[in-house]
This record gives sequence, structure tokens and C-alpha cells, in this order.
Amino acid sequence: MKIFHSFLRLPAFLLALFAMSYSPAWAGSAAEIDAGVNDTLARFSREVAGADNFLKSAKGALVFPKVYKAGIGIGGEYGEGALRIGGKTVAYYSTAAASIGFQLGAQAKSIIILFMEDGALQKFRDSEGWKVGVDGSVALVDIGAGKELSTQTIKDPIVGFIFDQKGLMYNLTLEGSKFTKLNK
Repeated sequence: MKIFHSFLRLPAFLLALFAMSYSPAWAGSAAEIDAGVNDTLARFSREVAGADNFLKSAKGALVFPKVYKAGIGIGGEYGEGALRIGGKTVAYYSTAAASIGFQLGAQAKSIIILFMEDGALQKFRDSEGWKVGVDGSVALVDIGAGKELSTQTIKDPIVGFIFDQKGLMYNLTLEGSKFTKLNK
């Protein structure tokens, strides 16, 4: 029975190893990433009231169109995205995380992280590998139906949004996620 459980954990362990190490052969092209970022930002504007004004107030937007997560006991996640400043892509990044605990299956999600202050954006850009919860914290926004994003009520320096196929997701965390600049 122990051998069976170890065998089930092997695919998740291999995915976690892959997620923690960047392989250019698996990377999307800059054009593919930019197209995904455009689609993700358009969806954000369509589905979240006040998103356009919030985006205009942000000093920078780090957008990951698809972050894939899979696990059987041990899990990993990986995705690629772009940092936009003034609506233009200035750099490409990967995100990776590993987890241990009860988990089974796979999912894809989109992540948008908005830097609302110049200092927070600069600290992120100056880092070699920025890790949520260590190098900075990201306030995940929880907006209910009928509510609108507002820079008057949300004053955090870094704000995050997570989407799945059904829309904005709640009660998730980015703790432990690491963001690393890619050479594109």
C-alpha cells in the first residue's frame, strides 16, 4: 500500500520540480504571452465593475493568463506572464509554487497583480526572484456581486485578483508563489 501511495505522488512531485525550474523549451513566445495578457485584461474589465479606472491608477500590472496547478498529495503550479507599465509590456515573468497537503487533480487560473505605488513596483522590478509573503504581500480583493472596485476603498500597495473559468475566485492565496524574470 505504501508503494502505491508513493507511486501516486510521483507525477505531482515531477510537476513541482518542473514548476520550480524554468525550461525555455516549454516557454510561450512573447507574442503568445502578450495575446493572453490582452485577453485576460479585457476579461477583467468586462467582468469587474470599476476595473478600468483601477487599472489606470495602477503603476504596473503583472498578468498571468494561465497558471496551471496539478497535484496528488504534492502539487506544483507554473505560468508565464508579462509586466505592463503604461499599457506596454516591459518584461516577462514566470510564477511557480509547490504545495503539500490534500489535493487531487488539476486546474488553470489567471492572475492579475496590480502595483498601486511606485515604491512597491520598483522593489518588485529590482528583485532577482520575488516571493509573496517574503518580499512583499499581495492583498487579494474580495468583491461581491454588485460591488465596484474603487481606489478610494482599496488602499493596499499591491492588489491581486485570481480568476478561473467561472470568474473571480475567492478564498485563495498567493502565499509562497515566486515570480522570476524571464529572458524573452
